[in-house]
Amino acid sequence: MELYFVFKEWRLTVYMDGELDHHTASQTMRKISEKIDIYLPRDCVLDFERVRFMDSSGIAVIIKAYHKMRQAGGRLWVDNVGKQPLKVIDAAGLDRIINIGENAQ
Repeated sequence: MELYFVFKEWRLTVYMDGELDHHTASQTMRKISEKIDIYLPRDCVLDFERVRFMDSSGIAVIIKAYHKMRQAGGRLWVDNVGKQPLKVIDAAGLDRIINIGENAQ
């Protein structure tokens, strides 16, 4: 999993590229958490456009990022989610607590 970070106007966008599974989840969350601590963004967007596969470990990454942003007083979006990751997100019911959409507002 490759991660690219852009911080602009108090928004941290995390561009994710690859597979988000039990092999990559721990390191992915560590890197996201570090950037949240450094930048203290108001908003964080996890851009899934290039995530080809996600298993339940990806749910843990999203939830941990959500809690990290809430602790910091910010908001989290998950954006540009493809079909396969969206099935996992829908099965977990994440859309009830986290903004899941084509374009983060």
